[in-house]
Amino acid sequence: MIDALRSRGPRALLTYAGIGLLTGFLSGLFGVGGGTVIVPLLVMLAAFGQRLASGTSSAAIMPIAAVGVITYAVHGDVDWIAALLLAAGAVVGAQLGTRLLNRLSEPLLRWIFVGFLIVVMVSLFFVIPSRDAELHLTFWSGAALVLTGLVTGVMSGLIGVGGGIVVVPVLILLFGASDLIAKGTSLLMMIPTTISGTIGNIRHKNVDLVAGLGIGVAACVTTPLGALTAGAIDPQLANILFVVFLTLILVQMTQRAIRASRKPKDD
Repeated sequence: MIDALRSRGPRALLTYAGIGLLTGFLSGLFGVGGGTVIVPLLVMLAAFGQRLASGTSSAAIMPIAAVGVITYAVHGDVDWIAALLLAAGAVVGAQLGTRLLNRLSEPLLRWIFVGFLIVVMVSLFFVIPSRDAELHLTFWSGAALVLTGLVTGVMSGLIGVGGGIVVVPVLILLFGASDLIAKGTSLLMMIPTTISGTIGNIRHKNVDLVAGLGIGVAACVTTPLGALTAGAIDPQLANILFVVFLTLILVQMTQRAIRASRKPKDD
């Protein structure tokens, strides 16, 4: 591994704090755990390999999600039953994802992440958020939530995302939730999901706990601000801003994936 991975100097700690502050705001604003921010920034700014960045991201998301969900819950924007059903599937899926993470190559993981970002960006154009929409649960919709959680958990364990960028669009598009309920519910679901994923990643030594703690603590400062901003701005504008940010990340990660694919071995 590159020596920078184990750096504990002031520059490294400031880098983790900066990543955390940005991640926290975006997490609160978009209802995501922050993996789409943490993973590429750890790769680009802290010289992390894709596998270690994914595992570290999962650890950092736990405190971020906890602080974010409190802010949404205060305003009544959390569906607790839906979050429980999502988490039931996600906890199992996260363990499956961490097993795959330990077996797939670094270049392949980077291409999976690039493809995942593209799917997220496209889905955001189809999401038409409404603050008046309601989430109605039936037996079949409950079963669908568990299945959604299972898929989300696999993605969480595999590429280090909390699952919000999967769950939020799905709750809005397929389950009729408002954008704020979707975001708050998503953040609650992430807490047990990322705990499960982190346990699996620690077992496979795919976590830098110092980096994860630094990012997570810093993110807690700005997560409430992001959540409050989410309720103040037009939801469609929030989607557009998120797509712009993801486009910048996508370009950088695609370039790195191409370079990694040309190398004879992983970083």
